[in-house]
Amino acid sequence: MRTGSDGMQCAAAEVLLTRSVPATTAERWPGVLAAALVLGLLVPVQLLVRPPMLLLERFWTGAGWIEVLLLAVYAGLVTVRMLDPRRQARWRRRIWLLFSAVFFGQLVVGLLGESRMLMNGDLHLPIPAMVFAGPLFRGEGLFMPLLVLSTVLIAGPVWCSHLCYIGAWDQQAAESKRASGSRRRPRTLPGWARYLRWLILLLVAGAAVGLRVAGVPTSIATLVGAGFGVLGVVVMVAWSKRTGTMTHCVVFCPLGLLVNLLGKLSVFRLRIADGCDECGACRRSCRYDALRKSDIRRRRPALSCSLCGDCVGTCPSGQLGFGLAWLREPRGSGLRAVQIAVAIALHAAFLGTARI
Repeated sequence: MRTGSDGMQCAAAEVLLTRSVPATTAERWPGVLAAALVLGLLVPVQLLVRPPMLLLERFWTGAGWIEVLLLAVYAGLVTVRMLDPRRQARWRRRIWLLFSAVFFGQLVVGLLGESRMLMNGDLHLPIPAMVFAGPLFRGEGLFMPLLVLSTVLIAGPVWCSHLCYIGAWDQQAAESKRASGSRRRPRTLPGWARYLRWLILLLVAGAAVGLRVAGVPTSIATLVGAGFGVLGVVVMVAWSKRTGTMTHCVVFCPLGLLVNLLGKLSVFRLRIADGCDECGACRRSCRYDALRKSDIRRRRPALSCSLCGDCVGTCPSGQLGFGLAWLREPRGSGLRAVQIAVAIALHAAFLGTARI
């Protein structure tokens, strides 16, 4: 039996978690919000975009409306389940892996001959770094950069924890089990790792511009990009799996750094309250290397924070939560519910429209 401050913290955690589980219809409003946002995002797509982007509409005329409805219901149900901090991390992993499987599954089927599974037949490398390196090399093609920017402005850097088709692989590598069957705990990366990601960003941007200036054929540039993508998978297997930290996402991926920087333009923030006793429980759940001892001490997560929210339910005294850019302290469960609803709505919309 625990006594003293430990007992009080455990009791506080039980109360916090119990209250966070939606029990009545009135408490399910975030699910309704997520569903409404999906409708707001996909109804214009169904009405205005030609050729149709929604997959069912490509196979059966009018079936896109069924897909819109199903995705709205899906977003509402997932949002309600993710409101429980005890289950939030598990649900996020599941739906993120689902998104990656659907994205690459459509690509494989499309390459095997079913062209309706592809966006428009104009293939590009499904490597996150190419989102910005590709336009730098071609001098055109800003659709994907603008799409990433819009999601970051709306929901913060959740691209790196909910929407990236490669990031889910890094999560799986970091959470791989040891020979004993237990999951790896995330380790703190060496201090130089945070500088290395800046260097990689500059090298990738410089290489893209350099290849363009040198007049290198697109085929050669594509091979260079593919090599970078393969190296990223090696990083997952050799580094993320060993450290339990998502090193591909927080060190190797230059798009991740850009998303983190642009995330400062969003109103959403992860906040650590002044009452934090620096017990370190949150550090053991953060695979983005954003909650080192120094970060907790200064009451602000590192730049690599992706607003995944996995840490919120681990704080035994409820000192972690979501806040707004102009507020220093967490702002209760209501704002967290809004942030989850927005992130899941974007996830559901991408699930219905994201393909190559």
